[in-house]
Amino acid sequence: MGETNSKKILLVEDDLSIVNFIRRGLQEAGYEVTVAGEGPEGLRLACTGDHDLIVLDIMLPGMDGIEILQHLRDKGIKTPVLILSAQRTVSNKVEGLRAGGDDYLVKPFAFAELLARLESLLRRSQDSNKPVRIKVQDLTIDLLSRSVTRDQEEIKLQPQEYSLLEYLARNRGRVVTRSEILRKVWGYNYDPSTKLVEVHICNLREKLERPGKAKLLKTIRNSGYILVDNEKTFN
Repeated sequence: MGETNSKKILLVEDDLSIVNFIRRGLQEAGYEVTVAGEGPEGLRLACTGDHDLIVLDIMLPGMDGIEILQHLRDKGIKTPVLILSAQRTVSNKVEGLRAGGDDYLVKPFAFAELLARLESLLRRSQDSNKPVRIKVQDLTIDLLSRSVTRDQEEIKLQPQEYSLLEYLARNRGRVVTRSEILRKVWGYNYDPSTKLVEVHICNLREKLERPGKAKLLKTIRNSGYILVDNEKTFN
């Protein structure tokens, strides 16, 4: 068996030969697989939100896959769904995708294609869940453009200043030590002689502070530094 991906797949399928084929392949690829053989059971398990991805047959006893999809999307459950079906017409595919499916694979299929499609959906899901901005009080850090504004005024930072600020922002509200910053931002082991952190903290503080505004970056004596945030918010 391969190394675990720590990813959980819900397989909703009533054909035991297909279940065994998919389950064995996914487990060998390192995934955790839960199986539901009927529509109502599949819907119940899907509604827990405990799975990273759902592989869903259309023709199921008790409730078909389209109904399951509609229930999930109506409830606001956004777990990616790969539809697995012997129905191969364009109208079948359109119906499945419009009901909330993220991909559609026609039976019979090669396991390598199934695995590739699952990996693609998981990557897409992870990317869509990544924050694009961090807000610390009136400070906004755009993680895509690597730009920083305070109260809508742009702050020009050098690359290492930005990296330091981003690290502090990702750990906002928590004291981070000098050695931790050296290791995480610069990749250095602890060096008691270097003033690298102190110099960059000083420069960063000068650029962040504004007259009449709350101080965002504080030094905690004998402990480290903290980016103060009363409202920890990811957008």
